[in-house]
Amino acid sequence: MLLTGASRGIGHATVKRFSAAGWRVITASRHAFPENCPWEMGPEDHLQVDLASPHDTLRAVEETRQRLEPEGGVLHALVNNAGISPKGDGGSRLRAIDTRIEDWQHVFQVNFFAPIMLARGLCDELTRARGAVVNVTSIAGSRVHPFAGAAYSTSKAALAALTREMAADFGPLGVRVNAISPGEIDTAILSPGTEKLVEEQIPMHRLGTPDEVAKAIYFLVTEASSYVNGAELHINGGQHV
Repeated sequence: MLLTGASRGIGHATVKRFSAAGWRVITASRHAFPENCPWEMGPEDHLQVDLASPHDTLRAVEETRQRLEPEGGVLHALVNNAGISPKGDGGSRLRAIDTRIEDWQHVFQVNFFAPIMLARGLCDELTRARGAVVNVTSIAGSRVHPFAGAAYSTSKAALAALTREMAADFGPLGVRVNAISPGEIDTAILSPGTEKLVEEQIPMHRLGTPDEVAKAIYFLVTEASSYVNGAELHINGGQHV
């Protein structure tokens, strides 16, 4: 599996979930392989890449293909988890009026264009494995969120639409494409005021855990979901209702 955004939160929990099940997980992030890696893996299973750069993303695709060649050039799963959500002064929400065009372009490159560049670049490897792609969208992609900015929210809405298009186009190749849409998950990026939101908007009255999201990703790339294609799975304790 190739997983972007593995260093914390949902990505971190996903690596642990799949590693425990015996998967080889190639992690991709802007940072070099950490010496104090929290799971059993080596530098050969880490890919340093700046997904904000189209050129570096394409370079990472070629490097991934080379790493997969000794194992028959197969990739069973691609999880597009990396995402960025810039904030204003004091952590404020960036509105559509306030967001600089450079920030719009940066966010969309990481959150929207990188996922399709990786999937297209590794299409042959996914096809050989009859693999699966999971795109990580967000509840912010379907409504104006009190904390997530306009660029982040619209990029996630675009990624949800892209998931449907990919499901139609990759499906005939035997590759399933689905999305998970997390709500308020207990990670380091929670904003002040989340506690009030949880109490007023989430029927289960609690945050989700990264492992609960990781379990849903595991479901979507394994045989248990063999006829699920083009779905967006809400993981938010009922917040979307």
